[in-house]
Amino acid sequence: MSAAILEARVQSALATTIILLFANSTALAHGFAGQRFFPATILTDDPFVADEISLPQVSVNPPGPDGARATDIQIDLSKRITPDTGLIIGDQGQRSKPSGLPAVTGLGPLHTEGQYQLFINGPHEVLGLLGLNVTWAHTGRVQALGAPDFTTLSPTFNFGKGFGDLPRSLPYLRPIAITGNLGFGFPTKTESAGVPNPTTFNYGFAFEYSLSYLVCCVKDIGLRSPFSQLIPLVEVAFTTPINRITPGVTTTGTIQPGIIWAGPYFQIGAEAILPANHATGHGFGGVVQLHFYLDDLFPRSIGKPISEWW
Repeated sequence: MSAAILEARVQSALATTIILLFANSTALAHGFAGQRFFPATILTDDPFVADEISLPQVSVNPPGPDGARATDIQIDLSKRITPDTGLIIGDQGQRSKPSGLPAVTGLGPLHTEGQYQLFINGPHEVLGLLGLNVTWAHTGRVQALGAPDFTTLSPTFNFGKGFGDLPRSLPYLRPIAITGNLGFGFPTKTESAGVPNPTTFNYGFAFEYSLSYLVCCVKDIGLRSPFSQLIPLVEVAFTTPINRITPGVTTTGTIQPGIIWAGPYFQIGAEAILPANHATGHGFGGVVQLHFYLDDLFPRSIGKPISEWW
């Protein structure tokens, strides 16, 4: 074996080792299952506990059925309590412009989520998480912006699956990943101002294609940064009432195609917002998000689980 060939093989082995060490060292951090990195998605909940912050997320929503267009500026903080449990807290400033009326601004309802990481299977790139979302009553401008006067409890199951374990004869399918949420929303009041508050079935999915996974773990096709760090995706989310249904009220939801650029310390995402039906709205909107990985930015302080602070 020539010295040049030996040197090339050593360099290849070192590069592979570094990738594997990086993946394993961050497997309990933000969104890794084996070599698969799951980015923090914008519309649907993530299937992993993490130390992250969205600062900010700006949405211009499509006009609703009543013609009102809303603009939201949202902040979400995710914090691990232990390596397997976490808490999310978030709120948003809202500006609503009903057709023919002055704009109204104010805070939306406070939302929180408790999380428990059920499992992370590295070889099969699978994650599972149980969550309890709570939207709190009387924490927004009820009359002006429609913030609820009741609390909603929403138990959820969130999951992620990467397809890197497909046969090597299907290389260009292996960068695909799917994440999803399944849950129910239980209002603490059956009606408000004479209008029923239904229990809802909430479900959403994100379909991702990771170019970074393609380059690092499947086949180097010559992409270089920043293109090698892109993750095109399509997110969908729907809400269906299952009891106390007001006549004419049906499933609502949005379809959001977009792209995420994921770096070592933060990610930037942008998606279009398309109503899934006329009950949701008409036209289109958009959302952009700047998202920071606190566990990578501050690994020895606020990026650690609270249980490891002492």
